[in-house]
Amino acid sequence: MDIKNKVIEEKELKAPRGVGILILTILLYILAIVGVIFGGVNEIFPLLILCFAYICLGWIPWCGIKVLNPNEAYVMTLFGNYVGTLKHEGIFFVNPFCSAVNPTVRTVTAGGTTTTTGSKKLSLKAMTLDNQKQKINDEMGNPIEVGIVVIWKIQNTAKAVFNVDNFKEFVSIQADSALRDVIRKYPYDVTDESDTISLRGSSQEIADEIQKELQDRVNIAGIQICEARITHLAYAPEIASAMLQRQQATAIIDARQKIVEGAVGMVEMALDKLSENQVCELDEERKAVMVSNLLVVLCGNKDAQPIVNSGSLY
Repeated sequence: MDIKNKVIEEKELKAPRGVGILILTILLYILAIVGVIFGGVNEIFPLLILCFAYICLGWIPWCGIKVLNPNEAYVMTLFGNYVGTLKHEGIFFVNPFCSAVNPTVRTVTAGGTTTTTGSKKLSLKAMTLDNQKQKINDEMGNPIEVGIVVIWKIQNTAKAVFNVDNFKEFVSIQADSALRDVIRKYPYDVTDESDTISLRGSSQEIADEIQKELQDRVNIAGIQICEARITHLAYAPEIASAMLQRQQATAIIDARQKIVEGAVGMVEMALDKLSENQVCELDEERKAVMVSNLLVVLCGNKDAQPIVNSGSLY
């Protein structure tokens, strides 16, 4: 069966304020204790039985008192049926037989001791998911290490509780899957100055695509992805050294290309200035020698050693 047929939509639970019921319950308990004492002293057995019965059963309304802080919610069920979500802050009174559901609460039994971790309340605050670094192959097949941080919050409490087993684990797994799908489509870096999207050079575009991909995956759980960012991006250790040499070689080639382009322009400018100002007349052979010397001086990676020629070129 398609999972979309099982989606449960959120509905707000209309519950009265519980301050009055809380005060009334306390007063009735005090009166019941007084009634037990009075009935026992005066041997008024009907009053004694009635007050004693209330002391034994009067705690039941306490189970319906729910206290919520801002950005918290209770998802309430009654005998397995979803009755609504309580979202507003304050003290409320609900059906005492209703129970709150939170799939992230775990009960662990160890050594005969049962421990419950977590709270029945759902947090509606923005939460941070910082997954561990993963090793993923980029578009070129190079293994790279990628870490991601996701800012998310619950938008639909009913979907978060009933449509997935554990919405926190669900977001974590889907974040890993979405990250892998996006990283595999792009290279780590590009060597030319083109408009090709790369992981290192187009961080904003990659982050937007990861966020969109992850949002499509977690809609079934009623989760809103506020932001998704890559926090760590590096070549895997086994190829990091080779890739560093490749980057250095590329940088050296680019630098040499700039140097040669600048040197040719300077030589051309020098020849034009000499000819324009009529400093000296150079034939083609002398121009070739001058061009060679200037290029050696301008393109060399060491300081030039001047040589004074006192004789004739010929």
